[in-house]
Amino acid sequence: MAIRERAFSIITSVFKMHGATALDTPVFELRETLMGKYGEDSKLIYDLADQGGELCSLRYDLTVPFARYVAMNSISALKRYQIAKVYRRDNPSKGRYREFYQCDFDIAGVYEPMEPDFEVIKVLTELLNQLDIGTYEIKLNHRKLLDGMLEICGVPPQKFRTVCSSIDKLDKQTFEQVKKELVDEKGISNETADEIGNLVKTRGPPLEVLMELRKEGSKFMNNVGSVAALNELEILFKALDKANAISKITFDLSLARGLDYYTGVIYEAVFKGAAQVGSIAAGGRYDNLVGMFSGKQIPAVGVSLGIERVFAIMEQQEKERNEKIRPTETEVLVSILGKDLTLAAELVSELWNAGIKAEFKLTTRVANHIKYALQSSIPWMVLVGESELQKGTVKLKDVEANQEEEVDRKDFVRELKKRLSKS
Repeated sequence: MAIRERAFSIITSVFKMHGATALDTPVFELRETLMGKYGEDSKLIYDLADQGGELCSLRYDLTVPFARYVAMNSISALKRYQIAKVYRRDNPSKGRYREFYQCDFDIAGVYEPMEPDFEVIKVLTELLNQLDIGTYEIKLNHRKLLDGMLEICGVPPQKFRTVCSSIDKLDKQTFEQVKKELVDEKGISNETADEIGNLVKTRGPPLEVLMELRKEGSKFMNNVGSVAALNELEILFKALDKANAISKITFDLSLARGLDYYTGVIYEAVFKGAAQVGSIAAGGRYDNLVGMFSGKQIPAVGVSLGIERVFAIMEQQEKERNEKIRPTETEVLVSILGKDLTLAAELVSELWNAGIKAEFKLTTRVANHIKYALQSSIPWMVLVGESELQKGTVKLKDVEANQEEEVDRKDFVRELKKRLSKS
């Protein structure tokens, strides 16, 4: 729990640093609100029926509910963040859950080209750097470039989305497995599948890959959508370069993102350490999603951090460093050697009033209190027995060092503050 609280605090502070407003959206929506937004992942939506027979669904992500909120409230521009649970009818396994937190940052509104896209990706790098999870990579592509690639390969436009869903599996399957799906299930010819396979191998440092895709003779330069995408990516990469964020980015033509609502830049963060957790964050531009609810197009871009997988990484790192994960932030345990609740209330209230995190226990067996303090990594104890009561003193115990010092009862808060400030 301590790791979670620390992570949520870091995430919230990064979001607020960029001027985002906190927003809450409903846990469930009308089923029709969510249908047709997620492509082949729609089968993972949890459906509900109320007493009146109205079909509802638990939210699959925080993006579609946000788009509906923007549309229903006639909002023209908004920068928001949300940390909340989402639900997937998935097969539970390592890194896959049916109920889990997502941490979202989105910018809706009309801006200069790549202005919000840059900030959202910069936010993602700041989140992952400050969470200190270790080595990671942000794979990045552009939906128009992907569509251009499929057009170049001869894929019919009506099959773009379903083919993208197959390409999106390349991080988990071999190309031969994906090719089999393209040919056997999606009706793509062997030749077309092989051509797709050759192009999706392209990956590397953003500015280098950009130059390669723009060089003379490149098929992409004869495709209108691809040229527009490459022009946008040039603006984005130069901004990320100036912001010292481009070193974490890999331009990867195999990144497809299976969700139907993406229209521009798409990205996915992957942890590169020993823990096999898969994607830890993903997002992109979704310019048409708000318009599905109101008819008025409001462009938007966002990112979603899968915090449960980040927790798994952080917990593994704590174990590898042999660091004890503290269950609480308690600084002082008030130990009353007896059953005098009145005395405990008086002493612990003075600590609470002084802003010191404290707990108290009543018992005649001091060994139980010391054991609890050690197990909970509480650094200090205040011990009061019959002897201390008579002398008007208390004992301050450094739990880890196993050292005690007797101080005047009236000075114990001040003395504890001095010791806590040194630790």
